[in-house]
Amino acid sequence: MSGKLYICPTPIGNLEDITFRVINTLKTVDLVAAEDTRHSLKLMNHFDIHTPLTSYHEHNRIEKAHVLVDKLLQGTNIALITDAGTPAISDPGEELVRQAIRAGITVTSLPGACACITALTMSGLSTRRFAFEAFLPSGKKERNIILEELKEETRTIVLYEAPHHLKKTLTELRATLDNRAITLCREITKKYEECIYTTLDDAIAMYESTDPRGEYVIIVEGCSRKAKQAKQMQQFSNISIREHVDNYIASGMDKKEAMKQVAKDRGISKRDVYNELIND
Repeated sequence: MSGKLYICPTPIGNLEDITFRVINTLKTVDLVAAEDTRHSLKLMNHFDIHTPLTSYHEHNRIEKAHVLVDKLLQGTNIALITDAGTPAISDPGEELVRQAIRAGITVTSLPGACACITALTMSGLSTRRFAFEAFLPSGKKERNIILEELKEETRTIVLYEAPHHLKKTLTELRATLDNRAITLCREITKKYEECIYTTLDDAIAMYESTDPRGEYVIIVEGCSRKAKQAKQMQQFSNISIREHVDNYIASGMDKKEAMKQVAKDRGISKRDVYNELIND
């Protein structure tokens, strides 16, 4: 009979944030796969947990996942933990979960600490719909592509950032998204936890005279639909309705569908489009 994979969140910074269920699971499984065994050993010792540890991190995530899945198939119960927060969220654990599912292993995730959700709930920005981007890519080309995609994102945006990259990221966000309301959450759950309710412009100005400290979660206001529509309207104002319709026809639309799409783009009725074409 196969073993079971348990995804176990660990505290972000406050040891009291671990759940009784996670502690009991870590005590009863056969093996704990940890991102950094030296770091996790301190947590295990604090809660008097003596289950064997094995390393599972970004640099061995594929090969080691094969090894762990084999153990699971042999009946070993394994708990997956990361240095802080919920495994598999912007974390190499997603590879182990993927391989375990493909192998028919039962996977269960225990509720617990998660920096992006904790920051979002105290951001003061809309929480009904949000887009979690974690850390922006380090490569310039891919980074620019993601930033461009975020430009018209109407959901609240959640990002992670290290202190030594914060100034650069704020500057890039300002250049791409214009000035938006943001909340900067630093050192979440720790002694010096702080939430700064500000804007991109004001945040950039603030860090001209001080250096960022601690790990950050950046919550950014989404693009308003009105602003998005106004931008589209401005874009279409540079061409005539006739040119607009012809562009869609050239892309393969029939005339009726093209007129319908133009009316939608410009926020006018199909009758207005028809009349303009007749007059033209």
